[in-house]
Amino acid sequence: MTLYERIARAREALAGAGVPADEAAGDAEVLARHALGWDLAQLVARWRDAPPPEFEERYAPLLQRRMRREPVSHIVGHREFWGLEFEVTPDVLTPRPETELIVEAAVAAYRDRPPSGIIDMGTGSGCLAVALATEFPTASVTATDLSEPALDVARRNALRAHVAERIAFVNADLVPPGATAELVVSNPPYISTADAASLPPEVREHEPHLALFAGPGGMHVYERLLPACASAVTAGGRLILEVGYDQHAAVSALARAHGFELERSLRDLQGIIRTLVLKRPEPSALSPEP
Repeated sequence: MTLYERIARAREALAGAGVPADEAAGDAEVLARHALGWDLAQLVARWRDAPPPEFEERYAPLLQRRMRREPVSHIVGHREFWGLEFEVTPDVLTPRPETELIVEAAVAAYRDRPPSGIIDMGTGSGCLAVALATEFPTASVTATDLSEPALDVARRNALRAHVAERIAFVNADLVPPGATAELVVSNPPYISTADAASLPPEVREHEPHLALFAGPGGMHVYERLLPACASAVTAGGRLILEVGYDQHAAVSALARAHGFELERSLRDLQGIIRTLVLKRPEPSALSPEP
């Protein structure tokens, strides 16, 4: 049996265990590369070779864990985000491709004049704080989280990316008292607790509920976050948020009530509005008081 054939069989086994078909192929390959210690180019170059000695001994337990619906990111211990590799543990959300839209929006908004200060609320793995620190090398970054274990993961990821000296990690709910910045970002909890049973087991059983759920309607954190950001975002600055699949209208309305203007929205690969770019007007743009 060649490596190609063995991985094809693994793909079938994962799909048979309930792993979505569009994930099974990639998962089988990622786990094989992890067992081999190879990159993708090495694997492709040796597709038609027989598996090396001890490959099966290493590969089979990894497949069994995935068949029990443990996330691949937990099995291999890392996930790529914005071209960077991030450590992932059960204490943090696995970084997702749609969250890269926040970084994309920030880079577009500040292409000509980088922000001097950035706050990432609910940093988790630190993926946003670290990615933004790499994109804006002159900015100082504050990353907050209620979970100390999550902050420990984020600190290690900042060290890995060589930006730790520019990120202050703070154990706090939302914004530290008195903190302000030109750019504030957040991928907050936004899933309704009523939807918990419908989530894939990889999410429901393995990712931190503190980072997933936000009350019966999924809006609980936004209802606290927007008032906090009204004073944290400096005049002319921006708040860039990730939102749930049906939340963009409600979050936009809440943002307007707290003095923000919707500058732009971005859709994910499924066509869902996933990211809102909210701007706090300059004083001259504000209506004069009567």
